[in-house]
Amino acid sequence: MATRKKQPKQQSRGVLWFIGILVAVCLAYEPVARKLGVDTGKEGISTVLSRLSEKASGLSEGAGEDTESFSPPPGDPEEDRPEPSKKAVGKPAARPSDPSSAARALPTGNTLLRCAPMKKGVPEKMLYRKGYITSYNQSLKLPNWVAWELTPERLVERESRTDKFLPDPDLPPSQAVTTDDYKRSGWDRGHMCPAGDNRWNWRAMQESFYMTNICPQHHNLNRGDWKELEEACRAWAQVEGSLYIVCGPVLYNQKHRTIGRDHLVTVPEAFFKVVLCTRGTRPKAIGFIFKNTAGNRRLDAYVNSVDEVERITGIDFFPALPDEVERQVEAECNPARWGLAPRKKGR
Repeated sequence: MATRKKQPKQQSRGVLWFIGILVAVCLAYEPVARKLGVDTGKEGISTVLSRLSEKASGLSEGAGEDTESFSPPPGDPEEDRPEPSKKAVGKPAARPSDPSSAARALPTGNTLLRCAPMKKGVPEKMLYRKGYITSYNQSLKLPNWVAWELTPERLVERESRTDKFLPDPDLPPSQAVTTDDYKRSGWDRGHMCPAGDNRWNWRAMQESFYMTNICPQHHNLNRGDWKELEEACRAWAQVEGSLYIVCGPVLYNQKHRTIGRDHLVTVPEAFFKVVLCTRGTRPKAIGFIFKNTAGNRRLDAYVNSVDEVERITGIDFFPALPDEVERQVEAECNPARWGLAPRKKGR
């Protein structure tokens, strides 16, 4: 009998708990949806729950790490690489016996993407995103460089372009550039890692619009030859299977123009992009330099060796490559290997 008397109380208590949870969900739904970038007019609570689940998964993977440094995004091949066996410790790695095994032995993922540390005195804050890595210069309010891997899988268009430029949430407001700093400046908000390379994931798309991935860029360049190179890289990735790309601003040794309301953003004099392919028996690389002005030229007119781009920028690209491979691919300047017509003299 005593048990029967307790049942109504337990049931009523359960109903109260359910009502309380329902009220909490209703109150939190709108702000949580906005925070996650969900359009409540087009998407429902299932989308919110899905994105919350993905965020929780990402947080659990980074648990226990230093909160002041940014960990590589989930899926970094470094995280899956096994520790070397004790027998191998202290012994030099065996040289591959054929070119195909040499290609397989090359580093991959973020290990290969990271450039060497910037020269002494150049500010550098490393930021790891879902779709790219950037070395950010808090003094110039520009990235030193932005790097990402491009594969056919990342060219699957699952997300639409957001066009919502955001201050980087990992910078304090005093350092975080906003889209207002570009208003009426006459310069485009030029992506370094393109939004078009990040449509495979909603978070990658959102983070591609962080202002730490943006530079003041001439309108004609942004919508013209720079865009043409972005499209060429996507075509190469479909054919080659994987590309490693690094790009960023070029600052000549002169006084620089600036824009900005609350933050002084430096206007680059030019831009660079280097592309590496390690697939196949013979790795290859190519570099480009674009002046930050109007122009309409063939892509081969902008081609340089990676060595030349390193000389101009002072950045050491792909330092994780074996020295012999790095010397070979960075010295080469062969547009024909990338399907580009060789540059003619006098152009």
